[in-house]
Amino acid sequence: MSNGLKTLLISDLSGADGNPASEEDDSEGDESEGEEGESGEEEEEEGDSGEGTEEESEEGEEEQDSDFEELDENSEGRKKKSAAALCIGVGSFSDPDDLPGLAHFLEHMVFMGSEKYPAENGFDAFLKKHGGSDNASTDCERTIFQFDVQRKHFREALDRWAQFFICPLMIKDAIDREVEAVDSEYQLAKPSDSHRKEMLFGSLAKATHPMGKFCWGNAQTLKHEPREKNINTYERLREFWKRHYSAHYMTLAVQSKESLDAMEEWVREIFSKIPNNGLPKPDFSHLQDPFDTPAFNKLYRVVPVRKVHALTITWALPPQEKYYRVKPLHYISWLIGHEGTGSILSLLRKKCWALALFGGNSETGFDQNTTYSIFSISITLTDEGFQNFYQVVHLVFQYLKMLQTLGPQQRIYEEIQKIEANEFHYQEQTDPIEYVEDICENMQLFPKEDFLTGDQLMFEYNPEVISAALNLLVPDKANLLLLSPEHEGHCQLKEKWFGTQYSVEDIEQEWRDRWAGDFELNPDLHLPAENKFIATDFTLKTPDCPDTEFPVRIVNNEKGCLWFKKDTKFKIPKAYVRFNLISPMIQKSPENLVLFDIFVNILAHNLAEPAYEADVAQLEYKLVAGEHGLVIKVKGFNHKLPLLLNLIVDYLANFTAAPDVFAMFSEQLKKTYFNILIKPDKLGKDLRLLILEHARWSIVQKYQAIMKGLSVADLMDFVQSFKSELYAEGLVQGNFISSESMEFLQYIIDKLQFKRLSVEVPVLFRVVELPEKHHLCKVKSLNKGDANSEVTVYYQVTALIKLKECEDTHLGEEVDRNWFEVLSQQYVFDRLGKEIDALKQMTKAELVSCFMEHRGQTGKKLSVHVVGFGEAENDPPEDSCSPGVGGDDGGQKTSSYGEVSKLTFLPATSTLASAVVIADIRAFTSSLNLYPYHKILK
Repeated sequence: MSNGLKTLLISDLSGADGNPASEEDDSEGDESEGEEGESGEEEEEEGDSGEGTEEESEEGEEEQDSDFEELDENSEGRKKKSAAALCIGVGSFSDPDDLPGLAHFLEHMVFMGSEKYPAENGFDAFLKKHGGSDNASTDCERTIFQFDVQRKHFREALDRWAQFFICPLMIKDAIDREVEAVDSEYQLAKPSDSHRKEMLFGSLAKATHPMGKFCWGNAQTLKHEPREKNINTYERLREFWKRHYSAHYMTLAVQSKESLDAMEEWVREIFSKIPNNGLPKPDFSHLQDPFDTPAFNKLYRVVPVRKVHALTITWALPPQEKYYRVKPLHYISWLIGHEGTGSILSLLRKKCWALALFGGNSETGFDQNTTYSIFSISITLTDEGFQNFYQVVHLVFQYLKMLQTLGPQQRIYEEIQKIEANEFHYQEQTDPIEYVEDICENMQLFPKEDFLTGDQLMFEYNPEVISAALNLLVPDKANLLLLSPEHEGHCQLKEKWFGTQYSVEDIEQEWRDRWAGDFELNPDLHLPAENKFIATDFTLKTPDCPDTEFPVRIVNNEKGCLWFKKDTKFKIPKAYVRFNLISPMIQKSPENLVLFDIFVNILAHNLAEPAYEADVAQLEYKLVAGEHGLVIKVKGFNHKLPLLLNLIVDYLANFTAAPDVFAMFSEQLKKTYFNILIKPDKLGKDLRLLILEHARWSIVQKYQAIMKGLSVADLMDFVQSFKSELYAEGLVQGNFISSESMEFLQYIIDKLQFKRLSVEVPVLFRVVELPEKHHLCKVKSLNKGDANSEVTVYYQVTALIKLKECEDTHLGEEVDRNWFEVLSQQYVFDRLGKEIDALKQMTKAELVSCFMEHRGQTGKKLSVHVVGFGEAENDPPEDSCSPGVGGDDGGQKTSSYGEVSKLTFLPATSTLASAVVIADIRAFTSSLNLYPYHKILK
């Protein structure tokens, strides 16, 4: 554009089925917003595998998915909205030294109204009214803003949004309020081990490099210190905006069901007003080798927030972005992260030293920018692996030496190339807001011919480029970071901003000498064999039965049933297969729930190596410890999908558990449960569901059960009982025909040889009927280092669900909705249409009347408070806080981790004096009536 703004327009004129979109597609009403209900409280979390590191979005081992994840709180119906995203080529590297976090703060402040639309929160209110959402993020060298909205309001939303880059108000009165918002984000991030690792790692950079800056910002750096130093934050904020929010630094991606001509007219009219200051873009590319310092190539011992043993080996390489067509780090990470025979993780698992391994570069600004590229290998260790961590490091170095000796392998490169080309060619549509976010950033990184593919495809095999990167991954250039609760009391250093306790030491001389020489290779390590799971047949199958709008039951007998729908809408050679193996054994006791979690963990462990080739060939599988059954999910290219499902069933039928593997996962689950309970939101949800749902066992009770001790014999007895009586219910959707689908259920029945259920197993919990009063359950957080509190208020009524009249953007969304019906055994596959019709008949007056009726103090109301630690709660300051007494082993060892098997119930404050305080949950619920099992069947 004339002002230097680069723009990419994406016209979505065709719907997901390839047919032209019409105005009717966007005719939903604006009154259908509102939070999803939790009628029946069915969205409890499934047991996690316990395998993963904190690098997996921090939740890898503690986050539990929901049996009913298809209706989680972020679901907004399935409307394919219009969306736009704008990337500015400036980030926290440009923060002034005396105002850390200014770039992040500005990202917040520009949204506080504009000259044309001065209402402080007007844009958010506009989006909320019209079914939209927005977000923004600040990285090291880029800042991204994005939003989506119903199509018919897109033109006005674009104009409102663009004003933040044309003439934002950024009024002085909003400064203090928004500083608190930034500080709140910082406080929420403080208990995150991954963020703590980043800040500690950044502190190792040269003093002249911006990697050491405090990019988050908080009240101290943006409010208190500036006042003490007479720094005018408001003036500096406006200066930063004028200097860096210039059109020629910006790239814009816009996607909507409009013609390209219409969108171009809108964009030129609206965005051409963004100013261009003509100044050169900030450039940090001259600041090479930021980690070439005495602080690097050391061993850092860190005390984590969560109970986890984790090892991270890191190299800082020259910037690799310019090699995006080769992607050398992606090739190396594919081999490092391989889990099949001959891999690092395969050997570590056999030794019971590790649970998971992730290698590579995340491509965030922290991992990759114009000054360096990170290559890191993160390994979740077992207790034994932690004791032998130097041996673990040695195994990694042996594998790298093997790769360096053999050199790049064209066969493997082309295999990866083929897998990713298949996935790109047949990928399902993504949410427009996510797509434009990716594209606007790609526009900063790649030439225009690669805007859509530059971050996804491997274009050309270049062994010289790969070797250059691979040969830098040597022991004397590596930094070691070792996280463990065992380090508590031995780490005297503290990172400035997040308070991470750590120590630093030289790598042991014995190992330095060994790695400096020509150390031996390990004969058990080798390259992966050719992948037999890569799909080659992408034919769309001819249906063998009449087309139906919703799934139909094609098998129904005493041992199971199967629902089926042939895809005729999305027309891709992929399929989804899901089964729920329902058992009465799971909910009999907390011990059974723990044994079920261990069972699913070990089954996943046993499958990890034989199923890995399928996983890398874009055949995904997931085993979930559901509340009432084992859930098996597989999806991907249908050509080889039956092989994967049969493999899973075979390992289930022939389940074994070695004593050392059992011990490894028992210890890991102790950490998993602990790590769930120290999160205020997870603890709050656990308490709420324990109160509301009859016969539910809490995570606290599961933790107590596993701490008492369980044996391999207990596990095998449970598994035998579990497999003896089952009901297998499944759903098949996609590019399969009905006769093929029937074979899946029959294979499960034939292979497992189970009997039919002797009694029906409910798949939902009954909910207690709260008395007509306000009830309060208030407990102290189980994490002494977390100042965050959690408050949940629950009103017991027939719930309204947030819905939009919409189309599914990809097959997975349609499958998710149908799977919810199967899991809950309600089978109202046209529920969405019926609820939309019901909502259209509802008036605003009826909605207001319903709200007024149930909002009062006399309603059936439950408040759950999890109170964080801080001086406001009369707790001593963090540095002087007396540590909790008593570890998990019952000894007298002092520990800041505290004890999570006991809850501290708190009294009500004076403002809630009228509430009925719940201090004994079982005593409270024992006398309450129960609602009947609640299912909406028509």
